[in-house]
Amino acid sequence: MTCRAGFVWQTKQHFNRYIEDCGITCELITPHMLAAPFYRGTFNCLIIPTGFANPAYSNLLPALRAAAPRINKFVEHGGNLLVFGAAAEKPDAYDWLPFSVTYNHDCHARRIECSSGSSAITIIDDYNPLCIECDGSFPSHEGMRVGVAESSDVIIEKKIGNGKIIVTSIHEYPSRGFLKNICCDGKESTF
Repeated sequence: MTCRAGFVWQTKQHFNRYIEDCGITCELITPHMLAAPFYRGTFNCLIIPTGFANPAYSNLLPALRAAAPRINKFVEHGGNLLVFGAAAEKPDAYDWLPFSVTYNHDCHARRIECSSGSSAITIIDDYNPLCIECDGSFPSHEGMRVGVAESSDVIIEKKIGNGKIIVTSIHEYPSRGFLKNICCDGKESTF
């Protein structure tokens, strides 16, 4: 079984190495590559890390908006998408997703409780659920509620076609088991 992740950022990060240490092939996709209509890559999962909407960290948001139809098609054909917190006070930072998500930027540790039977809650398996750093919450969305912290959703999931999108404001690396699962169970799809 092939496990291939596309990591969307300007440069390689420690997160790339963490993904590779989990046994997953990881390719860097820069904002220019993401927005270019001629770029083609084949992945099981695309990963958008924390800070994608904060101009102090990244210039990724315009590229995500430009690539929105291709991202949606990637997920519809069976690829998985893992999106972390926007890390900026931009409620509309997720407007490039194929469903509505409103974001509230608010950094602090939270107690996270599972609110569904989704396997997405395993994202916190390597951490103490009583104290997990989060950079915000999702006060309104059209996804399935997975993880709740102090009455605010911090992990949501939405199935789109044959794939799924997981959006989280957890400000930690995902657990190794979760990462292996989301990067290997998605169907290899062309982006």
